[in-house]
Amino acid sequence: MTIRDRGKIKWNAASFIPQVFEMQRDMFKDQERQPKTLLSEFDTEEFDMRIAYAMEYNLAVKLTVWTDGFKEELKGRVHNVDSITHQLRVEVKPGEIERIAFNDVIGVYVID
Repeated sequence: MTIRDRGKIKWNAASFIPQVFEMQRDMFKDQERQPKTLLSEFDTEEFDMRIAYAMEYNLAVKLTVWTDGFKEELKGRVHNVDSITHQLRVEVKPGEIERIAFNDVIGVYVID
């Protein structure tokens, strides 16, 4: 009795499974997105004062940054405030500086 098998052809239907997993991962990630919180003038002035205080006394800050629907926390020292390009330059590690737009900052806390 011989077995009549389709060989490799029977596995062609399973070739799309990694793409399905990727699509599901993207779908679940999109469901976790949050709208950007609206800040009042009082909040932005408070953030400005906290950043100025941290820069004056060389203290570390914890920034809550909104990027593409997700909140991220960033710790470091504010190196410079660029009012022309509306960006903060934060030194995360010695020698490593990240630029953050003013509009993306939704929380500032002085750590030290």
